[in-house]
Amino acid sequence: MRLLVSILLLFPIGTFSQNANTYQIRTVAFYNLENLFDTKNDSLIYDDDRTPEGKDNWTEERYLKKIEHMSKVISEIGSADNKTAPDIIGVCEVENLGVLEDLVLHKNIVKFNYGIIHFQSPDERGIDVALLYKKNAFVPVNFNSHRLLLYNLDGKRDYTRDQLIVEGLLDTEKIYFMVNHWPSRSGGEARSRPFRLEAAKLNKRIIDSIQRLDIEAKIISMGDFNDDPIDPSFKKILQVEKNYKNLDSLSLYGPMEKLYKKGRGSLAYRDKWNLFDQFYMTSTLINKEKESYNYWKVGIFTSSYLIDPKGKYKGYPLRTYAGGSYIGGYSDHFPVYLHLIKKQK
Repeated sequence: MRLLVSILLLFPIGTFSQNANTYQIRTVAFYNLENLFDTKNDSLIYDDDRTPEGKDNWTEERYLKKIEHMSKVISEIGSADNKTAPDIIGVCEVENLGVLEDLVLHKNIVKFNYGIIHFQSPDERGIDVALLYKKNAFVPVNFNSHRLLLYNLDGKRDYTRDQLIVEGLLDTEKIYFMVNHWPSRSGGEARSRPFRLEAAKLNKRIIDSIQRLDIEAKIISMGDFNDDPIDPSFKKILQVEKNYKNLDSLSLYGPMEKLYKKGRGSLAYRDKWNLFDQFYMTSTLINKEKESYNYWKVGIFTSSYLIDPKGKYKGYPLRTYAGGSYIGGYSDHFPVYLHLIKKQK
């Protein structure tokens, strides 16, 4: 699918100053929205629980509260540095285009005028990935959804999320964004690992195909990978480097491994923190021309209202449901963000 771009209008963006230089900032975020479903029963997917009559008693009131919560978080991710909402946002665990439209039109973020790129995945749970973008910051030029074909031990198809790739102009500069939600650890990490290795191989094929056409392509891959930065999918298949000094022209750089080794995480399970929500990127975004966008830093957005203050899950992300009961929180994942900067002339 291709959009013809005739003109790009530039708007004021966040800036910061350092050593007498002024830099423009663009923020890229990723957020697992934890089962953002509407209240309608879709006969083609397993969404029965998320209906008013279902196990979760998913009413219109609860749905609208979820939309309000997600939009509030999005409006604040990375704002300590950029003083505005993210320019690019990858999301996962969304049911359809309709819930995304409700999200971007909420009063908390409607002023940012987000566009939506979304494809329906074949996932059995009916959840998809998508990309949101400020229309005054990014112009999509090409986008596609890549199917991940998986088969279980019986030879039957295991349906999962597609991988989204979007090419576009961030201001006037071409950048590619990939959005992922890799297969879960259901059944155990070791048993499910082959599926995530296949997901990593698909990521690698997509990146290789872009680099064959443009060796200088700038690519950022983001998502809920259901793997930590040190797992085989990142270290053996993608060969992501944690140290930018070790990069060559085709290397991939993963800035979040250092956070992980400091004990930081985006979700918790049985008192163990994992950093499944990640970014990695091509080396072309590291220490290149100062008048083009380059990587600055990453972070995990952990505002106090996103943290469960008490009980069994104290200190964990404050989720919508916990222990089978509705608690009206946000998500079982913290959002993550990445800042790109460009030196102003």
